[in-house]
Amino acid sequence: MAVILITGASTGLGQAAALHLGRKGHRVFATMRSPETGGEPLLEAAKSEGLQITVLKMDVCDDASVQAGVAAALADAGQIDAVVNNAGIGDLGAMELATDEQMQAMFDTNVFGCVRVARAALPSMRERGSGAIINISSVAGLIVGAGNGLYAGTKHALEAISEAMAIEVMQFGVRVAIVEPGFFATPIIDKAVVSVADGAAGEGPYANVERRMAGIYMGGKAAAQDPQLVAEMIEHAITTAAPKLRYRVGVDAEVFATRRPAMSDEEYVETFGRVQTDDEFFASFVRVFPMPVS
Repeated sequence: MAVILITGASTGLGQAAALHLGRKGHRVFATMRSPETGGEPLLEAAKSEGLQITVLKMDVCDDASVQAGVAAALADAGQIDAVVNNAGIGDLGAMELATDEQMQAMFDTNVFGCVRVARAALPSMRERGSGAIINISSVAGLIVGAGNGLYAGTKHALEAISEAMAIEVMQFGVRVAIVEPGFFATPIIDKAVVSVADGAAGEGPYANVERRMAGIYMGGKAAAQDPQLVAEMIEHAITTAAPKLRYRVGVDAEVFATRRPAMSDEEYVETFGRVQTDDEFFASFVRVFPMPVS
């Protein structure tokens, strides 16, 4: 069984992955910024089910915190076989309205945080000649829409960094995998919609953009799938004997990832950027991205 360190494990995909991996017999270090408020569900499950889950404090935006968290896991278990970079935040909104603070916070968490954790764990993996870095991206790393540029920008960046890292560390017996979920039932969807609620209800220059993106996210929430599917894919990416670089999760992720390349750039921008009513916009969205009926 593997020793696995997961970031952002207090809720959502990270919590689901920690529990799933623990139930599969792996030794899990579930990290989060505030264990005193977010660690109780994992600790209760570990105690009641006899799972090997240890909750550690780690703020991926703080290099000293990352170094301390990784060092604590190494001191306790002697090795880290896999890192799951899951911690992330997401706001919606038009790019012109994004503040410096929003941009810095999102890139610091979603991109630089992943690099910090990988950078802390890689020396021991290189020394042992084995290990895996699993970076949780998103279908937003493959496709972007109006109102989602900042979050998608971080995930596009993570895709590029992960691919480069995969090539760089292969020589040391370490591999990198990218997991690309679609819409899943996690708190990040609710937080994303809240981030544009005021703008979507107002009369600003991008109210239509924010209203439509909020509508897409609410539709995604209504049809969101179980985070357990992502947890199972993470375990597969860690344990498979035939690893791949990228793993998409969810029927919507497959639709988004395949339908966008079928359009020219100009057609894509024209379809969703032209002046149109909300009804016309959503009719185009459904036509371009038809979701399977369950």
